[in-house]
Amino acid sequence: MLKVLGGETVFPPPLWMMRQAGRYLPEYRETRKQAGSFLDLCYNPDFAVEVTLQPIRRFGFDASILFSDILVVPHALGRDLTFAEGEGPRMTPIEAAEIERLGEGRDFHARLAPVYETVSRLRTELPKETTLIGFCGAPWTVATYMIAGRGTPDQAPSRLFGFREPEAMAMLLARLSEVSAAYLIRQIDAGADVVQIFDSWAGVLDEASFSAWCVEPVADIVRRVRAVHPDTPIIGFPRGAGSLFAGYRQRTGVTALGLDWSVPLSQARDLQAQGAVQGNLDPLRLVAGGRALDDGVDAILKALGGGPLVFNLGHGITPDCPVENVERMVKRVRTAQG
Repeated sequence: MLKVLGGETVFPPPLWMMRQAGRYLPEYRETRKQAGSFLDLCYNPDFAVEVTLQPIRRFGFDASILFSDILVVPHALGRDLTFAEGEGPRMTPIEAAEIERLGEGRDFHARLAPVYETVSRLRTELPKETTLIGFCGAPWTVATYMIAGRGTPDQAPSRLFGFREPEAMAMLLARLSEVSAAYLIRQIDAGADVVQIFDSWAGVLDEASFSAWCVEPVADIVRRVRAVHPDTPIIGFPRGAGSLFAGYRQRTGVTALGLDWSVPLSQARDLQAQGAVQGNLDPLRLVAGGRALDDGVDAILKALGGGPLVFNLGHGITPDCPVENVERMVKRVRTAQG
């Protein structure tokens, strides 16, 4: 995977899946019961290491991604956080007046020490050839949960907040950029080979907002990380960016682009001409299996296999995905003929 992120073509391409440690695996569900709560699973290195290793043991993926959650960053800044079963995260919505004091009096890295321990232990326990990926949420995506207090279909509360309170939004994104970069630097210090920045809600913004709220904060993170770890690859994943993917790599400085499944393969080829791309199988093709899965895999390999490609889904694997379909996908990618 590191060769591909460096711009080389490797065929068959390296393979991993977003959310590869998760509810589609029976062993994950069992560990989750033992942990008690989702946050306990994230913050207990014994449990976090175990669930991170589970898909590597099963499928031998070429990369392993730290098991955690993007919202541990605001949690470490002192914001409350719970996860309601079947409903996702819940936070008390942040007010504009609270942003200036965000994290005041908090030992950010002490709260996240279990995450850094998990990364360090993973680097020891993973096979040497398995790339270890650390990650954070992009400031815009993290801010949407902090502002609305939960996920919403089109992030209207956060967009309205940004339009009505532009100075407060800029201050919030700047603070999140600063601490997110520090978080990634500590993950790299602990042994992460690569880091990924997840901007899951990039696709709801207009062009000007995308530039101000997605591109600029991620570029700030990249600059800060590169000042300390200039050679660590950084993957940017602005899900749903559509035509705005063009120029994102150059404007942010990320090494590679993660592409969601809506990106046409013709566009993906154009983006690949500037460097490595990652993706972009529709997760529902993986759920469907059979010919739908095979055709999706084959189309990506045919279009992108001649350049630097990390094979992945276009978003995270869903809990209802049959394990045998993952086995089928892995086999089809790894036995493909160039």
